Amino acid sequence: MRTPMFSILVVSLNPGGKLVETIRSVTEQTYKDYEVVVKDGGSRDGSLDMLKEFLRAESAGERVRILEQADSGIYDGMNQATRAAKGEYLYFLNCGDLFASEDALAQAAGEIEDVLRRGDTPGIFYGDILDALRGQVVASNPRMDNFACYRNVPCHQACIYHYSLFAERGYDPAYRVRADYEHFLWSCFRRDARPRYIPVTLASYEGGGFSETPENRRRSAREHREITALYMSRGERLKYRALLMATLAPLRTRMAESPFWSEFYNKCKKKLYRHKGV
Repeated sequence: MRTPMFSILVVSLNPGGKLVETIRSVTEQTYKDYEVVVKDGGSRDGSLDMLKEFLRAESAGERVRILEQADSGIYDGMNQATRAAKGEYLYFLNCGDLFASEDALAQAAGEIEDVLRRGDTPGIFYGDILDALRGQVVASNPRMDNFACYRNVPCHQACIYHYSLFAERGYDPAYRVRADYEHFLWSCFRRDARPRYIPVTLASYEGGGFSETPENRRRSAREHREITALYMSRGERLKYRALLMATLAPLRTRMAESPFWSEFYNKCKKKLYRHKGV
C-alpha cells in the first residue's frame, strides 16, 4: 500500500478565511494517517498567508503541502492535486466544507479496513454528508445500481476514491459542472469500481456554490444527458427517466431543498434506505 492512508485534497482560489476553516477541521481529526494537498490557483486575497500562519501556530505544517499553480478551472485544479497526492485513498474537500466530526476520518478508516480484511477491494467508498445550509444529514443510497447512477450519485464530499482511479485518468474538464459525475460513471462502468457504502457522515457540505447557480443548474442538466448517453443505452435512459417522473422526482427535489420540508424528506429517505439494507 501507498502511504499515507488518505490524501485530502483541497482546491482553492481566493477563499478568504474558509481555507483555514477547512484545514482546521482536518488537523483536528483524531485519525492521523493522512496528508493534505492544498492546490491554489493563484489566490490574491491573503488566504495562503492566513493558512501558513495557522500551520505555524498549530505546528501542523508537516502534513500539509501547498501547491501553487495556475489552472483552467476547479476540475483542472483537482486533477493537479491528484497528481501530487501520495496516499492510497483520495478525498476531496472544497473550501468551506468541514469534516462532520473529529472522528469522521477514523470512522471511515475503520470501515474501509474492515471491508479490506474481508478480501473485498472496492474502488470507491462513500458515506453520508451533512447539509450545512439546512442542518440535515443527507443519506446516500446504499446500493449503487444503474438506476441510482442515472438518478444521482453521491457528491465528491461523500466519496473516498482509490488512487488508481485517478492514476489512469482524472476529471474531464470539458464538463464544467458534472466532471465528478462523469468520472464516477467511468469508474463504475469502465473500471468496475464497485462502490461500497459506509455508514459514516463524512463532511459538513457548505453548498450554494458554483454548481448551484441557475445557469449552472441548466448546464448540469445538459451535461447529465450527455454523460449518461456515454454509459447507458437509450432504452435504459428512457426507462429511468420515466421512473423519475412516476416517482415525482421534481417534487422530491424541491422538498429536499426546502427549509420547511427538508427534515421530513431526509428522514423518510433514510428510513427507505435502511429498509433496502446495506
